[in-house]
Amino acid sequence: MSAHSPAVPEPAEPARRRASETVSGYLAAIAIFASLVGLAWHPLRLILPATLISLIASGMAGQQRRLQFASVVICALCFFLGLTIAVITDHPLY
Repeated sequence: MSAHSPAVPEPAEPARRRASETVSGYLAAIAIFASLVGLAWHPLRLILPATLISLIASGMAGQQRRLQFASVVICALCFFLGLTIAVITDHPLY
């Protein structure tokens, strides 16, 4: 008999995330926050840089890209809604 029983599997090590994946998650969160704030305050000043940050975060993402994809979609929607709100309420765009 052997010391290791084949019926008991060894615990798998958790997958380690690269530093770029962690940074891209933070950048995506910052882009979402900035684009949501841009709905209420100068849409072109905040939403366009947030969209750029979101695209950079998407390029840095590794295996899991859900947050980065969500940030790109949210930035695009906020851009459309922010400009629409600014035009309707005669709020300055920049």
